Amino acid sequence: MALNTTTLSSAVVVTDTSIVVASATGAAAGTSVRIDDEVMQIAQNYTSGTTIPVIRGLGGSATCAHAVSANVTFYLGSDENVQGAQTATQWPIAGRARNIASFSAAGALTLPAPGADSVAIINGTGALAMTLANPTKDMDGSILYIVGNGKAAHTVTYTAGLGNGGSALDVLTFAAGGQQCVAVIAANAIWVPLPSVLAGTLTNITVTAS
Repeated sequence: MALNTTTLSSAVVVTDTSIVVASATGAAAGTSVRIDDEVMQIAQNYTSGTTIPVIRGLGGSATCAHAVSANVTFYLGSDENVQGAQTATQWPIAGRARNIASFSAAGALTLPAPGADSVAIINGTGALAMTLANPTKDMDGSILYIVGNGKAAHTVTYTAGLGNGGSALDVLTFAAGGQQCVAVIAANAIWVPLPSVLAGTLTNITVTAS
């Protein structure tokens, strides 16, 4: 089946056994559900409606809280990619894993785990003021993707300044005309933008649609 994506109509806490979604298109008993990094399955007693009983934390995923407006994707096992043989490594290599976290209120963005990349999804169409802390040195090579799932002039304040540029490069402002994304990579405990600003003086970095 085609993947069907909707959003949460209310926040989900760790102990919840059901979710409330904006649309139930694609939802059926036994269907898999993904919200952020958690995988769930729709319970067999589900018949219809936007309040959906679920079995939490499938496939070794962690049962965790999810913010209102977070993306919800319904899919079947046949929709998943078949994974090739895995190679065990003693030292974590950035990019081998990618975590997803979503945010529906102003506050601090979650950083990647060492050896992993991360996607921070800022939910909704109301502008949110987010903050970004320095990465630790064991995060070197980790990439953080900051993306809006709606059109909004979000801001991300990074006190050190991208590329350690201080107040000249300490605010990222999303353009309100379309969904925006910016990527930063950790290097020597500093976030560096991808691509980097190679010349010029800026009071902020504005993420604009091309």
